[in-house]
This record gives sequence, structure tokens and C-alpha cells, in this order.
Amino acid sequence: MGGLRELAASFVVPGPAGVAVRDRLRVSGADAAVLAEVGMFLGSLAAGDLAERSRQGVTHDAASWAVRKRELTGRSSARWAGSITKATHDQWALARRGQATHLSWLRGQIASVEARLGRPLGAKADKRAGLVRGYASRGVWHAKSRRLQTLKDRLAVVEADWVAGRVRVVRGGKRLAHARHHLEAAGLDEAAWRERWRAERMSLAADGESGKRFGNETIRITDTGQLSVKLPAPLAHLANASHGRYLLDATVAFKHRGEEWRDRVTANRAVAYRIHHDTVRGRWYVTASWQRAAVPVLPIEAALARGVVGVDMNDDHLACWRLDVHGNPVGEPRRYFYDLTGSSEHRDAQIRHALTRLLHHTRRTGVAAIAIEDLDFREGTSREKHGRNKRFRRLLARFPTAKLKARLVSMAAEQDIAIVAVDPAYTSRWGAQHWQQPLTTPRRRPSRHDAASIAVGRRALGHPIRRRTAPPHDDQSDRRGHRTAQARPEARRREETRPHIPGPRTGCAPPDRGAKAGDQGAQHRSEHPAEQGSWQQDSLPLSL
Repeated sequence: MGGLRELAASFVVPGPAGVAVRDRLRVSGADAAVLAEVGMFLGSLAAGDLAERSRQGVTHDAASWAVRKRELTGRSSARWAGSITKATHDQWALARRGQATHLSWLRGQIASVEARLGRPLGAKADKRAGLVRGYASRGVWHAKSRRLQTLKDRLAVVEADWVAGRVRVVRGGKRLAHARHHLEAAGLDEAAWRERWRAERMSLAADGESGKRFGNETIRITDTGQLSVKLPAPLAHLANASHGRYLLDATVAFKHRGEEWRDRVTANRAVAYRIHHDTVRGRWYVTASWQRAAVPVLPIEAALARGVVGVDMNDDHLACWRLDVHGNPVGEPRRYFYDLTGSSEHRDAQIRHALTRLLHHTRRTGVAAIAIEDLDFREGTSREKHGRNKRFRRLLARFPTAKLKARLVSMAAEQDIAIVAVDPAYTSRWGAQHWQQPLTTPRRRPSRHDAASIAVGRRALGHPIRRRTAPPHDDQSDRRGHRTAQARPEARRREETRPHIPGPRTGCAPPDRGAKAGDQGAQHRSEHPAEQGSWQQDSLPLSL
């Protein structure tokens, strides 16, 4: 067992720090025209600011930030300038983190290819010695050596960009930009692509300010749903209200978290808004977001006080099983299926529906925690790790680990259900080894994934995955250690034998039942002394 890696400790996942809700804007033609013009103007300012920030690279400081903000203030307003520069910094930081991830991935690929190139052709892997397998043939070895040089050239380019602080960002999206050259494959014509491109490059987002009217001076939504926008100085001639504001005919009514949003705007607490245009549906939407106060993380002992629902995440379903505090499976396994094919909206809806059913099941069982695996497949989708098994690599690549966990945490927080993350090592293998066959009955045939959910739940509870062990083979003493792998050291009466519970499974009569319940002789294991067989001779009276 020396080859097993050390397991990470389980922990309670912190709850979400922010909230975002969305509502449709049923705007008129005039309102849509004004919003599009304002969005395109602010989008051009945001594009120029992002280009300037990218040119500054790592030499950027607070003074240069102030210079950029003053330039934008003269062309729009102070609040619009603040929102644009903040969005620019967030976008640059996101691209910088992606660049660091790409650097790490390239270095890992280079190290993997070099290790396999250094092994003889056809050599087998040896995990104990830390040796990887060699390539199968000379042709594959030659192709991989050429790939190694390509990866090193890409690494040199990315490292130069990292040192200079140069990031590569496409406002509107790189995928949509590439679709311009493949309109037929994308199912678009030039006019449709141009409309979508303009909509993606628009910028109609404003940060909130606590203490200001309704929490936002730039994009303001009153508690009655009235929406107005503070126009930039060059577009002030479009205003239809006082103080250079444009008042829309459409009203806003957030159905989800509407009361929470209304409480914030009534108290003049900060709420950020973003208005965007969905060209596919031909609709306008407004998104409101705000931060929540940090909630103390629940101790793991308190979260698991009533047991846990162990969940095994798979490509097409969630397998779950409820466990009590002792790690025993209770009831029947549950499976919640979803389909990850189709559009991104379809996939999101499928995941949301599966998680909703999981949370409803957890609440019905009375459990206050869900145990999931802390999965991360970013390193498992490379061709060097799984070779030519493209099907398995694509399965890992499309597996929604990050999105599923983030959505589960946010949805569980509203149900007061804690999420416990456990180390995913060996859960499927050990779960099937120790739990799949013992739980199989003529009416229930648990799958390998059902057994893995038990392993996940037991690891969250702090129990070993293996089932209860047998007592020592030679005697009943405890000099060889504790007889069970389940009872905790502080558990009372853990050293005693298991109680003999009457019932149909044991075939014994319940105590204090029947005509002979009070007769101690009737409890003798051989036979009742008053019930003499036909072969027994009556005793002679002593008086004879």
C-alpha cells in the first residue's frame, strides 16, 4: 500500500459571496435604439481603455489608473469612467490568470513528453519507481519529438508575454471573431453576425454605490421597477428626463429574490446593474448583482450531526445514497440524470434540474449536508495522460465539475444545506470493492456509482471506506486492536459483542412474549426441563 497517495482532509465549502438576478426588459423600439447607441458608445470607450491598460502591462500603477480615469471622465462622466476602468482591470486580471494557467499546462506537457521520450520504445510504466511508459513505435516517437519542439516554441512566446505583462483579449469573444471567417459553418449571414458582434461589444454596466438613491446613480431602478439611465455627456441630447437621464417605458420586476433586492434598494444599499441584448432571441435583459455579508463556515461536525447524502458525480447522472452518522447506508440509492449534449442553455438547465431534485431529496431525508468529490479534470484531458483515447478525454473535457459545484453551493445555501468536499482518490474502486456486492439483493442491484456515493459519504463522516472488520480469529480478546473499523474511540460499549436483536432475520422468539416468557427454564438452549420426552423415566418417589 506504499503507492497510495496521501488523502486531503474533508472540508465544508464556503457559501456564495454574491447574488445575481435577471429580468427581461420589454423595451419599445425607441428605447432599444437609445440603449444600443449608448451601449456602443461606452463599448468603444471600454475597448480603448483595455488597449491602453494592456500596453502598460506590469508597469501599471495608481497614477496611470488616475490618468486613464480622468480622460474617460471628460468623454462620459466620473461614474461611467469608474465602472469602465474597474471592468478593464477585472478583464485584464482574468486574462492574466488564464495566461498563468496556460504556462503551467505547457510546462506540464513538455515535462511529460520529455519523460516518455527518454524511455525505451514499448517500455511499460512502473508507478512504484516513478517511471512512465515509453512510446509504442518509432513513428510515434518521432511525431512526439516534433510536438515537443512546437510546445517549447509556444512556451517561449507565452513566457515573453508574461514577463512583459501583455495579455491577449478579444472584446466580443474569440469564438465569435473566428466565426466571421466561417459564416456558413456557424449558420450566420454577415448581417446577423454583425448584429451579434455589436451586441457583444456593447458596455452597459454600472457599479453600485451605498448611500446613493436606490443604490446606483448611473443605472437606477426604483423600488417600483422604474428604470432610468444616466447618459454620457456626448449623448445628453437623447435625455427625456431631468439631469440628463433617459427614462425607459419598460418596468422591472425581479421574480427571483425580488424581496431581497427591494430591501436593498429601499435602504439605498449598493446594487450593480448590467443591461445586455440577446440577439438570438431578440430580447433585452437587465441583471442586478450585489454582495452578501460573509457567513461563518459551519463546523464540519455540526454539518454532519444528522448524517450525510453522499454524491458521486458522473457524465450523465448524479448517484447518491443517504448515510447515517455511523456511515451506514439508509434507504435506497437515488439517481438524477441529465443530458450534457446540445446548447449551453440546455446543459445549464439539465444541471439545474438535477441539482434541484437532489436538494429536495436531501431535505426530505432530514439531512443537513451533502458530500461531493473535489474533482478537477484540467490535467486529465491531455493526450499525454490518456494517449489516443479521445472518447475518454472528451468525456473529461465536457464534465461540468466547476460549474456543477458552483451551482450546487449557491443553490444549497438557500436551503441551509452544507456542502462537504472530500478527496476523490479511490472512491469508485474501494466503494465497489467493499459495498457493491454486500448491498446487492434480488430486488436491488446497486451500480458501481451507487457504491462510490457510499464511499464519498463515509469519507466525509471520517469513517474508513471498508466495512466492519471481523474479530480476531484465535480468541475474543482485544490485544490485536479494535475489532471494528467503524466505531469511534469515544463510542460507549464499543468493545462489547453485538446485541442479539430478535426478529424474523434471527429466527428467535422476542423476549417477554408467549406463554413461557417468565419461565427461566424455558429459556434454556437444550430443551425445557418440564417437557420430558417419551424416552425419559419418571423419578421414583422418595417415600418408597
